[in-house]
Amino acid sequence: MADLVDSVGQLLREVAATVVLPSFQHLAEADVEEKAPGEVVTVADRQSEAMIADGLRALLPGSLVVGEEGVAADPAVLDLLRDPGPVWVVDPIDGTGNYAAGHGPFALMAALVRGGAPVAAWILDPLAGTLAVAEAGSGTYVDGVRASLPGDAVRPLRGAAMSRFLPADLKARIRRGLTSIDEVLPGLHCAGREYIDIVTGAQDFVLFWRTLPWDHVPGMLLVQEAGGAVRRLDGGRYDLTADGFGLLAAANDATWRRVHDTLLS
Repeated sequence: MADLVDSVGQLLREVAATVVLPSFQHLAEADVEEKAPGEVVTVADRQSEAMIADGLRALLPGSLVVGEEGVAADPAVLDLLRDPGPVWVVDPIDGTGNYAAGHGPFALMAALVRGGAPVAAWILDPLAGTLAVAEAGSGTYVDGVRASLPGDAVRPLRGAAMSRFLPADLKARIRRGLTSIDEVLPGLHCAGREYIDIVTGAQDFVLFWRTLPWDHVPGMLLVQEAGGAVRRLDGGRYDLTADGFGLLAAANDATWRRVHDTLLS
């Protein structure tokens, strides 16, 4: 497994170097299109996903790939997550809105799933050069250094709530709760970077409404393997094969409960 972990990390770096970064801040108008209201996709997203998918299949023959752009083209691809595995979950450029606008952060993300459960995960922030990897039962590493989140000691809370897609009543409720948070961050519009920032201690929590697997499966494993908590807003586990909304990631269980009680009580 160690060889596979290293190989996938190298694959993401190669795709970033050959596809994603060369197009960054050099996209023509025709290279960007709206695939849903307020959501864009670029030629680099599609090229990145194709190259990552080919590389992952070569590394693990017989494996399946569920990528964001593949599902956008054919929603039935999402059903592959129910396969007993191995299945790769891929976000070729997380934070495409940032990328298309010519600024960061954005990330390349992948996770390996077996039997509906993630067993390995990778998030690469190519602008920062940061690669975070996790293997179930073996911990999380950021640029080769093991990440270990603080225990349940009480400290000032610093984090963000992604409010764009929240229902109006819940948005108002959470905004009221945020007034009791010590430091509210604006949000990065890049789930991959938010998860890295939790793992590295740059922030304590982040709340999301939409929970698409390519956005959250890699980060969930990273946070959990570092000692953090990622759960649905009702406290249930995040099942990547089930539909649903609302996800809260935090540096530890006590922080998860504090944030949940502050924002949703």
